[in-house]
Amino acid sequence: MKENIINSFIDEIKECVRKEIDFNRAFSDDEIEEAIERIVFEKSKDTFLGINEKHQVIQRVFNDMRRLDVLQPILEDPSVTEIMVNGATDIFIEKDGKNQKLDISFSSNKRLEDIIQTIVSKVNRSVNEASPIVDARLSDGSRVNIVLPPIALNGPILTIRKFPEKPITMEQLIEYGTINQEAIEFLELLVKCKYNIFICGGTGSGKTTFLNALSNFIPSEERIITIEDSAELQIYNVDNLVRLETRNANTEGKGLISIRDLIKASLRMRPDRIIVGEVRGDEAIDMLQAMNTGHDGSLSTGHSNSNRDMLSRLETMVLCGAQLPVEAIRKQIASAIDIIIYISRMRDKTRKVLEISEVAGFANGDITLNPLYVFKEINGTTSDRVKGALLSTGNSLKNNSKLKAAGKLTVGSD
Repeated sequence: MKENIINSFIDEIKECVRKEIDFNRAFSDDEIEEAIERIVFEKSKDTFLGINEKHQVIQRVFNDMRRLDVLQPILEDPSVTEIMVNGATDIFIEKDGKNQKLDISFSSNKRLEDIIQTIVSKVNRSVNEASPIVDARLSDGSRVNIVLPPIALNGPILTIRKFPEKPITMEQLIEYGTINQEAIEFLELLVKCKYNIFICGGTGSGKTTFLNALSNFIPSEERIITIEDSAELQIYNVDNLVRLETRNANTEGKGLISIRDLIKASLRMRPDRIIVGEVRGDEAIDMLQAMNTGHDGSLSTGHSNSNRDMLSRLETMVLCGAQLPVEAIRKQIASAIDIIIYISRMRDKTRKVLEISEVAGFANGDITLNPLYVFKEINGTTSDRVKGALLSTGNSLKNNSKLKAAGKLTVGSD
């Protein structure tokens, strides 16, 4: 009953604020919040609302008018990693690796659509019935995917993948059990010696998080170009950083800037390294060509179920953009990528590096992989808890030319 009274009071306050404030003039958040606070305390003199409830009303009205409505408190909760909105009334979150439904909702699908338009307009994107699918981002870097009716049958669909304010470091990944110190030291050496590294895994496996952490090993004096569909990489240790983001076509079908366009443009920008956030399509051919034409030390990610599967997917992606013989494509992949890392989200919801392999060359019509580290489960592992370790296979790194060029060699390398 009291919740209904509060909701009715919130509607009254919003109406008063809209009448009092001329939104044709630019107001700061502080000015809006002060006006809301003053009106709430004026209008609540004859109510039974306590001080905490009044502050709750102020926050909800402010979030409704200047933030993301009922989603704002969830976005501010650092323990929430994913927000899934399936229409106005069904809101789910991922917390501690588990999905749960929240007892909150938008007032209507129209209100949810207004929030969606607020999000996309801030990053110069558009979404509507004619173009109902879009990727965007929030100001904190969180990744947003939107699907509107008529494609989405149960109302506007909004999915937000949250990222921490400070990118996760390799030290934290050790604490989480994603990787061990020995493997990190090995990868640090490879990054500094400009090996081309590709990270693969399934949705939500932590590819972008791992790429961010790996990028911190890049020497700070280098010039880096990042290329993404929706900018989410957080690289802080490099000053000479250029961030590029794709652009969707406008309502007339013009103005599209693809990842392929950005990769081609980046080659004229004197990069030391190119980082492609994720390879999904025919841009794979341009990325491989960049890696094969003197841009060593480049990094990228892609969706797959294993290292071997990623190589097959890269073949398919290249074929989408160029009709080349499969043998030629495989040779190019083998020449371009030095190291491939497979990371997975396990059955207990933890994320672990399962394999680090060297792309060792091309032989007998196929790409050769040289496994260097492989995750092994140990006794005590259960359906609810995965125990194990990322162990060295004992195989030596076969391609040590870049180590020699940098004046460094790993123990046991030929």
